Amino acid sequence: MTVALAGRAPATFEIKSANLPLVALLLKSPDLALLAGELQARFGDMPDFFDHDPLVIDLAALPADSATPDFRALLELLRRYRVIPVAVKGGNREQMEAARAVGLAAAPDAVVARDQPVAASEASTPAPAPALPQGGREEVRIPQSALVIDKPLRSGQQVYGRGRDVVVLAMVNAGAEVIADGHIHVYAPLRGKAIAGARGDSDARILTLCLEPELVSIAGVYRTSETPWPEALRGKPAQVRLAGDGDTGKLVIEPLNP
Repeated sequence: MTVALAGRAPATFEIKSANLPLVALLLKSPDLALLAGELQARFGDMPDFFDHDPLVIDLAALPADSATPDFRALLELLRRYRVIPVAVKGGNREQMEAARAVGLAAAPDAVVARDQPVAASEASTPAPAPALPQGGREEVRIPQSALVIDKPLRSGQQVYGRGRDVVVLAMVNAGAEVIADGHIHVYAPLRGKAIAGARGDSDARILTLCLEPELVSIAGVYRTSETPWPEALRGKPAQVRLAGDGDTGKLVIEPLNP
């Protein structure tokens, strides 16, 4: 016999499942002094890059014989950059227990985005760069219009298009810096630094009417002017895109009108 019992929902709360958009730190070494130096070099002059974003620490890339990181010191270091570490994944038993001891949740099911390799011819060889944090679970993004800069950027100036493209209608002088989570368009000479896909978007591109930059970077893979730009493209309309991902990524430089 089936019996139906009257139910009563709590008046003050409900429990629901939820997906939380995260950034992920793929930790490759337990050496926190080295990590601190590289974080400072990458984000030290961009204090607004993160905005109290929740973060998962991914330990999968640590060497098998690696020591357990000092999680308390690691959390203190990361919070200086306005991220909020909430979870950890990918570690061995000892590492996961140490992480839980400082309040991090175990998140073995957290999905860290991995860019898919792109088939393309290699036109340049970039220097290696520290991997940028990449998005965690898929999130719904509200499209934003591009940040448009209509005045020349002088040496020492920096603009950042958080969550959007940046369009520059005037010259980016040497010593200036343009950063975007999306694409960068420079409809004038690009002579400073251009950092596109700053949060790991490997599909981002850099486009300019005059390629003469000090540095270009897409999703953490970069190249500087210390390696001469291809003579056929230097000072010409060109685009920069990324082929491959992570440490195997290659910057491809192509004419805008082949």
